[in-house]
Order: sequence, then C-alpha cells, then structure tokens
Amino acid sequence: MSNEPNDRLDENAGAGIAAGARDSASPTGAVQPFGFLIAVSPDWTVEHASRNTSLWLTVGLDGLCGHRLTDVLSAQAIHAIRGRLQLLNAPDLIERIFGLVLQDAGPPFDVAIHRSGEVVIIEAEPSLPEEFNTADLLRNMTRRLQQTPDIPMLCREATRLMRVLTGFDRVMVFRFDPDGSGEVIAESIRSDQESTIGWRYPASGLPHAARALYERNWLRIVTDVNAEPSAILSRPGVGRRPLDLSMSFLRSVAPSHREFLDQMGVAASLSVSILRAGKLWGLLACHNVTAKHVSFEFRTAFELFGQMFSWLLESREREMELQREARARRLYDQLMSVMATGATTLAAMTDHFDQLATTLNADGIGAWLDGDIKLSGATPSSEQFTQLVHHLSTVSANRIVATNEIATLHEPAAAYTDRAAGLLAIPISRTAGDYLVFFRRESLHTVFRTGTRSADATAVTQPAPQSAGPAMQIGGDIVRGQSVVWTDEDLRFAESLRIMLLDVILRLTAVADDERKSAQDRQELLIAELNHRVRNILGLIHGLVTQSRAGVTSVDEYAVVIGGRIQALARAHDQITQRRWEPGALRDLFVSEASAYLGGQADRVRLSGGPVLVDPRAFSALALVVHELMTNSAKYGALRNPAGRIDVTWTLEATQGLVIDWRETGGPPVAPPTRRGFGTTIIERSIPYELKGRVHVRYETSGVEAQLVIPVDFAHLAPSGTEPSPSESSQASPSAEPGLAGTALVVEDNIIIALDAEEMLQELGAERVETAASVREALQLIEMSTPGFALLDLNLGSETSLPVAQRLRDLGVSVIFATGYGDNHNIPPNLRDIPIVDKPFTIATLRAALGKLPGS
Repeated sequence: MSNEPNDRLDENAGAGIAAGARDSASPTGAVQPFGFLIAVSPDWTVEHASRNTSLWLTVGLDGLCGHRLTDVLSAQAIHAIRGRLQLLNAPDLIERIFGLVLQDAGPPFDVAIHRSGEVVIIEAEPSLPEEFNTADLLRNMTRRLQQTPDIPMLCREATRLMRVLTGFDRVMVFRFDPDGSGEVIAESIRSDQESTIGWRYPASGLPHAARALYERNWLRIVTDVNAEPSAILSRPGVGRRPLDLSMSFLRSVAPSHREFLDQMGVAASLSVSILRAGKLWGLLACHNVTAKHVSFEFRTAFELFGQMFSWLLESREREMELQREARARRLYDQLMSVMATGATTLAAMTDHFDQLATTLNADGIGAWLDGDIKLSGATPSSEQFTQLVHHLSTVSANRIVATNEIATLHEPAAAYTDRAAGLLAIPISRTAGDYLVFFRRESLHTVFRTGTRSADATAVTQPAPQSAGPAMQIGGDIVRGQSVVWTDEDLRFAESLRIMLLDVILRLTAVADDERKSAQDRQELLIAELNHRVRNILGLIHGLVTQSRAGVTSVDEYAVVIGGRIQALARAHDQITQRRWEPGALRDLFVSEASAYLGGQADRVRLSGGPVLVDPRAFSALALVVHELMTNSAKYGALRNPAGRIDVTWTLEATQGLVIDWRETGGPPVAPPTRRGFGTTIIERSIPYELKGRVHVRYETSGVEAQLVIPVDFAHLAPSGTEPSPSESSQASPSAEPGLAGTALVVEDNIIIALDAEEMLQELGAERVETAASVREALQLIEMSTPGFALLDLNLGSETSLPVAQRLRDLGVSVIFATGYGDNHNIPPNLRDIPIVDKPFTIATLRAALGKLPGS
C-alpha cells in the first residue's frame, strides 16, 4: 500500500486553501466546471472569479475581477444575497437560495453563500427542475430509517434509499475505526457490481486535514472525473492573500483523487459525512461508472438526510451503550450473588465466561488469578497464555491493553493467530499480574489498493459482463494476522468491567459473610419487587399512551411511536392490556409463549382443556411462571430436541380451582438443578406468594413435570363463543401462504409507492428487489438479469407497462398488474389472465394476488 500523503478516499482532496497568485492571469485554485464562483470584498468588489464565469453570466466587462458586483448582478439578486448574509452569524454556515435570477431576464440559478474571512464567496449553478418534493422525500426517508431495528439495518436501509433516489451505481456506508483505518459495512449496488462489504482501507487513506474538512463540510460531489476544472482568477494585488475554499461546494478535487476514482472505474461520486458527537464516524459514499450530476436542491436534501442519519446513528449507539451498561450491572449482581455463596472469584467468573465473551464479541476468554488459569473458546494454550500474561505484566501494570494484532505486542503470538489474533486485557487486581483477557480470531480482510501491485499481493477483481456496460474495477490485498478492531464502545465497557470486578473482589473480602446471610432475604424481596414492577409497567402503558401524543403530526406517526414503545414491554403484560384488564384466555397464554419459541412448530406444545378465563390479578403471575417453564424447556428440556413435546392439560374444579398439569417428553435426560436461580424461584414461589395457590415441580428423568393450582377465585369458564376452538389454537398447523423467492422487479413511476412495494415484496420473501420508473429502464434491467417475479404499474404517465409484461411473459416470469383506474379494458387478450391489484394495495392484497398465479 502506498503511504503517500494524498487523500485516497477524500473527496475534499487538495488543499482547502487556494494558492496565491502573482497577477490576474494566474489561478488561485480551481472549481468544478458545472457552476461558477465569485469572491467579493466587503465593499462588494470582485476579488476572485472562476474562469468559466462568462459561460453563465452575460457581462460587457473584460473579466469580473476588479469590478463592482453591482455591475454584474441585478439589484434584486444582490438584495436577496445581502439578506442571506445577515444569517451568517457563525463559522462554517452556508446559506442557500434556489431558483434565483441573477441577471434581468436571465435563467434561474441555485446559489450558495458563505464567508471566508472578510471575503464573501458566492457560488452558483443552473437550477434544475426536480420531480420530487424534497421536503416530502426527506420526511419519508427519515421515517424509514426510524423503523429500522438496529445499526446494521439502519446502514443498509440508508444505502438502499440513497441508491434508489440518486440513481448511483454503488452506495456504501464507510465506517472509520479508532486507529484511523476504515471498513465498508453496508452497501447497495447494481446487480453487475462486485460487493465490497468488509473491505478495509488503511489510515493513510484519510489524513487528519481531510477528516477536518469532512467534519466541517457535510457533502462533496464530483460530477465528472474527466472534466477539466475551471481556474480561479484574482484581481491584481490580492492574489497573494490565500482564498480559503474549505466550505466551497464547487471546489475541485486533487489530481491524485481523480486518478484514484479513475482507477476504480468511477466517473462520478457523491459523499455525505456521518458524524457522531461532532467527529467523523464515516461516510455515505456514492459512486457511478458514468458522469452524473445531482441538482443543488437534491444535494441539499441529501445533506440534511446525512445529518438525520447521523443523529439516528448516535441515538442507536447510545441505546447500545445503555444496554451494555445494563448487562454490566446485571453481571455485577450475578457475580456478587454467586460469590456470596462462597465461590472463588475465578470460579464465579468462569460461570459467566460465555456472557462476558458475548458482550465483547470475543471468540475466546482467559483468566489468570493468583496463578490459576481458566481458558474458554478460541485461545492460546495454557503455556502460551502464561507467557502472554507475564509479558503483559511488564508492559501494562494497571491499564487496559487492546490490540487487533497481538504479534506486534508479543512476537511469539504470531504462532497462534489462527486462534487468537487480537486481545483486550483487563487487569483485575490492585497488584500487577491478574488479568481477564478477551481474544478474537484472525479476520481475513481485503485492504483496498490502486496502482501497481507488488508481486505477492493478492488481487480481488471481477469484471462485469460486457452487456452490462462499464463496471467499477476494484482490487485489494488480503491481510492476515489481524482481528476485528476493538471499538471505543468495547474499551468503555472494558473499563466499566474492570472497575466492577475490582469492586467485586474488594466486596468479597469485606462482606462475604453478610452477603451469605442476606441472600435469602434478597430473594424474598425480589418476589415482592416483581409484583411491584408489574403494576408499575401497567401504569407506564397509560403514561405512554398519553405522553406519546406530543410531537406527532399524524395518526400513522402516533401508531409507530406508541407501538414501538409498547412492544418493549413483556408479552404477558401485552396480553392483559390488549383486553383492557378483562379476564384473559388461558389457551392464549400458552399459544403466545409457544409461538415465541417455536413459530410455525408451536404444535409441539399440545394443549387440552376447556375454555377457561383467568382473572387479570392472576394472569401476570401465571404468565411469568409459564414463560420460565417454556424458557427452561427450550434451554434444557423437551423443546431443546426437535422430537421433544410438551403436554399441557387443565381442569377447573369447584373445590381445588384451576389445576394445570405440565409434562415434557422426548427431550434430553433431566436432573434437578444444582443451584436455585431466580427463574426457579418464580416458578415455585410466585403462585403461592401472590395467589395463595400451590406449585409442585418434579424433575423426572424423562422430563420435567409440574402441577400448578390456581384458587377458584381467579379462574372461571368462558362464555360460549368467546374462546377459539382447539382447531383454531396452536395445535392447528399453519396454512401455507403464497410467497416469493429470489429477485423481484417493481415498475412504478412514483418513488414513494415503489419503495412501499419493495418493502412488501421483501416481507413476502423476495431476496432482492429492483425498481424502474419507465419501460426503458425496466427492459434494461430484465436484459441484465431476469427476475423471478414482477409487480407492474399498468399506467406509467404517458406510457403503459404492457411491453414489459409481454417481455416477462415471453421469459416465463410471473406478473401482477397494479392500477389506480380500476379497469383493464386496454389490456390485450393474451395478458388478461394476469392478476390485478387496485391502488392503494397492501401486503394482504398482494398475497391474495400471488395466490392467483399459476402454480400457487
């Protein structure tokens, strides 16, 4: 890899400060030729102007430099610009005016205005009409991002939206690691392009100065790599004063970056910064194999989209941090509880190795405490681990050490990179020598390169089919001996874990006896606290319904907000609240829990009993017990084996009350638990404590058997017709529904409807969805790759999708028409058997139409 200082990844490559000039004929910098730039002094004299200004402005002057701006622009245009200058009251602000007529009877321009010291820089490009309302577009894009459940899905959805809406061939989310290197973590690409997911770039690819520019300027565009930039000319006498173009959207890129893009086969690019806490987290990078221009108004919307994406990303990462903190607190409580029973520190940690490794995404974990060793997962051998710990003691007495390449810290580690290439070592005692060490396996990854490669470099390239047109030519070198990099979040959690373990050890020494004596008392309190928290959650639901109204503008938005929050509560409480505190069906309780674990195989839990309703006062306690029984069965009992079954029967007796018998068969051999956990406490004590009922659990070798007795005051028979029959319960096998597979094609001239249709088809099983807005685009996509299914808007403005349907019919592809006209009199006879869905369609109507296709 080259370590030369040019910015390999930086769209802002080239100095932000334009070089000085000796006379008016010498350039002080360069701008991209699709617009022009004028820099004026405080007295509105033109100090600098791009050479191509005359292409856009008609002036009877011999160049602009040295002339008053009032000689060039109309009074109305200058008035508008002056008004926006009033708003530039902080550094790095840019004001925009769309559709501004700069000269009387002239064409409209999109204008950007910002200050560079005492100079005012005015940039303009011809206005381009946009098909979409950018405000609506931004709102819909943000709404879709808000619906994603996690950061990987958030990034994938962002690339998908950007590619669909910009039309670029490739859109990537590029994330920077703490060491300055970076990785492609999400992408949306044209079907003939090679994936770059997991590709890494060295830290030298983005120098510090380039990072600073990206943090100041959210968006950069290169419309044509091969276009010659336009020089900036200066008024005589001012060329020696540097012109700072850091905030210029027209500023040209460095030749090295143009060469970099050209070597990749990229002719146009668009980059949007992703910031976290004001620092550069990554980039939304768009690449195209042919020259491509995006209007200034559209770019402004994408800049706002980048800011929205950054805020959502920061919010999601903070949620993850809070979840990690909560896991650390739970782990702390668990360790304290285990140690209170007299267990040693090493034994206590060993019981939680899996939990610790999962939290830090580690492949292995090792502990050294007072000379005792415990290893789990992918780790060095005991002898190698001993040598490593001794080395750590000499280089990092009481601080955390993290590296993704152990061999750079400890040379003998090169012998076991296949098992442990990276480590995170946490000191866990006041004196040097005791460590908890997390290991990550070697992660082979490709590091991007361009230019002449070394003889031993490994190229990863894949040319596109000739019929698909030009493709991006990407090459890289395979790097070995390194693991995935430890993130800042990993290090923060490790520090929390270090403090927690130190505290645990100190507490173990000081209060072990007191903890053992109070263990039983704490368990009693947990039962009471459980009941208290359940009632608090029910109050929380009412608060959510009331408080979630604030800030919403529509019923749909309100439904998304309240639904997302309520879904975070336990399923048992959901069932009660949905019935508005009316008695709940006992059968529904078991069906809900069985479906959560088994999905379509819920019939492995066989239910038998009459239509019984359980009082809300007992429903929560019973639901928690059933949940724990089902959880234990999935972990250790019948549901752990595919052949395992659970038989649940119940009777309602006038004297005893509701008697529920639980019997597991077909699972692994069962033995009584060796220690009493919180789940066991819930099963055995919740019903006696809260309902004054009885619970008896037997750990038979063939499977767990339990009998739950609920007093008659809390259960009664359901009125006729209020509970589903056994045929409607989980015992019935789910009916097969029509679905999709492979690639689907959507032809729709409305982008919002196309995006909705894409989501519906993916939910119906499509692995990939291509979209087209016209017959020509659709036919091109079909020639590139034949889809397995197509949803065609029958009427596409001035044309119809009938030629597309005919071509797909010739290829044997299943098709469904969508129309807002409600008739099909223009459909030729040979296509009238194609199912039609009326707009607005839903996933239910699409599923019904799929059922009408041949072979469904």
